[in-house]
Amino acid sequence: MRKRNKGRILSRPKNQRVALLRTMATSLFLHGKIKTTEAKAKELRSVAEKMITRAKDNNISNRRILAKELSPKTIKNLFEEIAPSFAKRAGGYTRLTKLGPRKSDGAPMTIIELVK
Repeated sequence: MRKRNKGRILSRPKNQRVALLRTMATSLFLHGKIKTTEAKAKELRSVAEKMITRAKDNNISNRRILAKELSPKTIKNLFEEIAPSFAKRAGGYTRLTKLGPRKSDGAPMTIIELVK
């Protein structure tokens, strides 16, 4: 039983789940919005918002922590463009917009985007 365990498993082992969320966060930070399933978007929201909050405090330790998870191009974009635009915002950096079911398997689809 998974009593009191946070997060979604997303039908993947832990290493694959972490890799999936990293690549989705990278795509979100580079493109501004991505289209994915609702469960993945809800899980990505918490990961991305924690990364943005860390990037708002621009110091070397936060850069090193995020550099373990993201590519250098993404780090540069996150620290120089995204984080300063959210400087006065206390949270809620992402928006989920529901699209309806996917045609092939009926999975609920969502667009997750950075709030401007």
